[in-house]
Amino acid sequence: MKALETAEREGRFTAEAWRQRKDGTRFWASVVLDAIRDENGVLVGFAKVTRDLTERREAQQTLFQAQKMEAVGQLTGGLAHDFNNLLTGIVGSLDLMKQRLAQGRLNELERYMTAAQGAASRAATLTHRLLAFSRQQTLEPKAVDANRLVANMEELVRRTVGPSIDIETVLAAGLWPCFCDPNQLENAILNLCINARDAMPDGGRITIETSNTWVDHAAAIQRDMPQGQYVALCVTDTGTGMSPEIAARAFDPFFTTKPAGQGTGLGLSMIYGFAKQSNGQARIYSEMGHGTTVKLYLPRHHEKPVEEFEADKLTRLPRSGSGEAVLVVDDEPTVRMLVGDVLADLGYHAIEAADAAAGLKVLESDVKIDLLITDVGLPGGMNGKQMADAARVRRPNLKVLFITGYAENAAISNGHLGRGMHVLSKPFPMDKLATSIRHIIENS
Repeated sequence: MKALETAEREGRFTAEAWRQRKDGTRFWASVVLDAIRDENGVLVGFAKVTRDLTERREAQQTLFQAQKMEAVGQLTGGLAHDFNNLLTGIVGSLDLMKQRLAQGRLNELERYMTAAQGAASRAATLTHRLLAFSRQQTLEPKAVDANRLVANMEELVRRTVGPSIDIETVLAAGLWPCFCDPNQLENAILNLCINARDAMPDGGRITIETSNTWVDHAAAIQRDMPQGQYVALCVTDTGTGMSPEIAARAFDPFFTTKPAGQGTGLGLSMIYGFAKQSNGQARIYSEMGHGTTVKLYLPRHHEKPVEEFEADKLTRLPRSGSGEAVLVVDDEPTVRMLVGDVLADLGYHAIEAADAAAGLKVLESDVKIDLLITDVGLPGGMNGKQMADAARVRRPNLKVLFITGYAENAAISNGHLGRGMHVLSKPFPMDKLATSIRHIIENS
């Protein structure tokens, strides 16, 4: 019925989808439905054409996979180089910290700790961006005040793009909250501003603008997105612009116009992946010699944004209220040790398990457990989500904090977690872990 309504209203309906032949086999079909009207414009019927595109689709998929694997192979060397540099900073700093401790030169430790933390943070950012490209990173969507987010990172953008670029922000009054991962939105804005800077080698202006927008049915079809209310965020430059051919390919993975070694072609595709995974959209508007605008559409959220917790302003981490018991399940001994030490320092009783079978044995016993902290990817045929679901048969009110760093666990249960279940992406600072634990125990 929807197809007929669209064809009647717009004159034509087109779609591609799987169809079934009379013998039961499936084929990929292109369906075109045209409205037929008489000389007075009165609808008299419809003409339907169905074409079998299975072979073409399979050929396209094979070609795309071959191109993607070739590009991934070309990218590997650059990624290995970046990670090795970051690991050198981490390992070298730790080695020097060990030496300075042995020498009693404690006043020099903070320098190396800062270097190691900075390198680790950049490594984490790199992996998150790669997962965004594949649309498989673990998102932590929440109500976000985009105006406040832009204002808070304005100085960072200015420092990043340099003094030859003017930064202008046009922030809408009465902006709705949007629903997305604020860290990924920050990364998207920063990447767009870096792209804009690169398009203005002689200087120019970057404008970051926010607005409320309603996408109606016609615009939704044109922009390939659901109709509804969105928060729009635009980054506009006064740079060289793009030809229509380049603009059409700008979101393609690994497509870049930069010289070899100066760009991977992942930046815009990762931003597109983030927008789509957030149930929004990203669009490019550009004209040669007249600059470029990239517009992000993020779904409106009807809850009030929560003030972000600022760990660096804390003088003391939240401690256990009454020695609550926390079960930690992770197959990596170092992770278990670190989480267990944090729990012990804060007055919790930590119980450790190396796999789902051992964890489930504890959960099916009479041992009091106030919180389960578990990796999602566990060995032995049962993952952390399956273990938690099984445990909730016996403990229906069990509170769970998933800690995960695997792409395949990006959207645990497709982003729909049960009540009292939360996600924390690896790697994470220990103070964020401590705060998450206290929040879950007190509020879930």
